[in-house]
Amino acid sequence: MAGGTTDHGERITDNAFLAGIEMAGLIFWDVDTQYDFMRADGKLYVPDAERIIPNLAQLTGAAHQHGIRVVASADDHVPGHRELSDAPDFKETFPPHCMRGTAGQRKIPETALTGPLVIEPEPLPAVELTKRVRRHDGDILFHKHWFDVFTNPNVEPVVRELDPERIVLYGVALDVCDKYAIEGLLQRRPHTQLYVVTDAMKPIDAKQAERLLGQWQQRGAELVTTTDAIALARRRAESAPAQPG
Repeated sequence: MAGGTTDHGERITDNAFLAGIEMAGLIFWDVDTQYDFMRADGKLYVPDAERIIPNLAQLTGAAHQHGIRVVASADDHVPGHRELSDAPDFKETFPPHCMRGTAGQRKIPETALTGPLVIEPEPLPAVELTKRVRRHDGDILFHKHWFDVFTNPNVEPVVRELDPERIVLYGVALDVCDKYAIEGLLQRRPHTQLYVVTDAMKPIDAKQAERLLGQWQQRGAELVTTTDAIALARRRAESAPAQPG
C-alpha cells in the first residue's frame, strides 16, 4: 500500500496504518450497493455514486480473493413500507425504490456476493439462526424494510455469532443507511474496531458528510481509503494460518 489521503484530510501510510494490527476476525460490510442507488437511471440515485463503483469493485474483489466474508445489507421494499412516499421529505421518507422483484432492487454486478445466505427481517429462533450461520461459509445478505439495518432483528444475533474484531464498512448513502449501520455498530460493539472507507461512500446531502465523519471518528471509528482497506485484506490473508493440504 502506498498510503492515501482520506476524505477527512488525514494521511495514512503503510507503517502507521498496519503496524501492530492483527488480522483475525475481519469482515467487510457492504451497505446497500443496489442498482436504484448506484446507477444514474436508478429510482433513488445517490449523487455521484457511479464514481465510487470502481472502488466498490476493488473492495469486493479483495475480500473474495483473500477469503474475507462480506456482510451486506439491501433494501427490499413492497408498497406500504414506512419509508416510501409519493410526497417524500427526503429525510424520513423517499420515493419508491428497491422494490422487490425489480432490477433496481438487485445489487450491482461489481459488488455481487458469493453464495450469500439471505436473512429476512422476520425474527428467527436464536438456535436456528446460529445453526444457519455456523454451517454457512459464504457471504451474508440482510434484507431490510427501513433505513436502519438493525430493524432486521436477526442482524444483532448474527453479528454476535460472527464476533468480528474488525469491520471494514462502505456503501451508500453516507448520511442515511451508512449512518444507521455505523452508529448501530459503534453503539452495540464498542470493542470492535470499525474502519469507514471514505472514498467508497457518497451522501445524499453532501453538507452532512464532514460532520458525520468527524463524529464517527470521535467515537472511535477509523477513516480509511479503499487502498488502506485492501491492505487490511492482504494482511489478513498473510496472517491466516495455513490450511492443511
